[in-house]
Amino acid sequence: MKILDQPESDSGVPASAISYAGVIEKIEILRSTLRWTSRLERPEIEKLLRQASALRDEVMQLSHKERFVQAAAAEPRRDLSAGARRQALMERSFIFEGTFGDNPKLLEALEIAEKAAPTDLPVLIDGESGTGKELMAKVIHANGSRADKPYISVNCGAIPENLIESELFGHRKGAFTGATNDRKGKFESAHTGTIFLDEIGELPLSGQVKLLRVLEAHEIQRVGSDEPIAVDTRIVAATNRNLRRWCEEGRFREDLFYRLSVIHLTLPSLRERRDEIPLLLAYFGDEAAAALKRRPVKISPRLRDFLRSYDYPGNIRELRNVVYRLACLAGDMADIEHLPVDIRPRSSLSIAIGSSSASGDAIATAGSLSEAKRVASDEAERAFLERGLHEVGGTVAELARRYEMNRSHLQMLLKKHGLHSKDFRQAAQRNKQ
Repeated sequence: MKILDQPESDSGVPASAISYAGVIEKIEILRSTLRWTSRLERPEIEKLLRQASALRDEVMQLSHKERFVQAAAAEPRRDLSAGARRQALMERSFIFEGTFGDNPKLLEALEIAEKAAPTDLPVLIDGESGTGKELMAKVIHANGSRADKPYISVNCGAIPENLIESELFGHRKGAFTGATNDRKGKFESAHTGTIFLDEIGELPLSGQVKLLRVLEAHEIQRVGSDEPIAVDTRIVAATNRNLRRWCEEGRFREDLFYRLSVIHLTLPSLRERRDEIPLLLAYFGDEAAAALKRRPVKISPRLRDFLRSYDYPGNIRELRNVVYRLACLAGDMADIEHLPVDIRPRSSLSIAIGSSSASGDAIATAGSLSEAKRVASDEAERAFLERGLHEVGGTVAELARRYEMNRSHLQMLLKKHGLHSKDFRQAAQRNKQ
């Protein structure tokens, strides 16, 4: 079997062919042993099983090396459309649990992950909270040569400082008060597999020193023991902090940062990849329906517009939680009132009556019911238009399309209430900055 255009060995035979030939020879020896042995004792059976497992691991490693070469050779052409790059990823049997769109920044991160996965190089993933950093770590593990080995996740920010060393490296019985038994740490549990260190920026400096030793020496020491234990663990770390800045401020070790970020990739926020929101709504909608054992909930047009334009400070995690809430609380049709109160847009009438004391006074002092209705109606209309302009960033044409209004009539209403679209455009630009 030839892996693309691999370099040839001294004998002129491709290196990959030699590798596969060696594995085939070992398999034939194993088959011959099984064929001509009349009776096998328990120790012999266990030895043959170990040999078979070793052969399987060798074949798996060769297979992943082949995929690595294919991924490295398939340098993404920048003249391809985002959709074509996405399709190319899928055609290369790239394993990704979930869904993703055509955002160039995300595709670049996925292409880096694809190439890094079959190696044992440390990977550092950064991005805002909720952008899917742990999912990316699982993607790297699933596409690598350790896919069938342990995957251990550690939240560095959730471990008390005095227990960090014990959690990561384990302890001996009697090492401290409460250590009643020997205990393996996370690194030992992840031996031959992958350890995911989430919120690595929260690791105190004392823990950073210990982690640096693991990266350099590939060995650990349990608390209360002087005996080194060799560990073969692939490290993937994640953070929502700016570790470069923290290095400058002395809050994170610079040598550890460079050890962890041999492969460094950044996940864009959901605000930067709005094309994925409809995909994620459908994906999480089906997921929530399956979890709750009911049919997927339908979404009203105005709620769908809101969900597409909302900024999602909690990113994909927040979107997923919102969809699960809608699936739980709504019947057949979800609408604005099923959203959490803190993100729900206030109704036009409540804005009109409650947000301005002046309008409240005008309604309270109205001489007739018809006059009170007129004041409330005008304020509601103004609030409705203001909210719309905020959501579309001051683009009148987009607002007219969204509300299915004649553009000239909309301009007239904006003039009536003294609303200027340029003010909303400037505000939107300031928010982006």
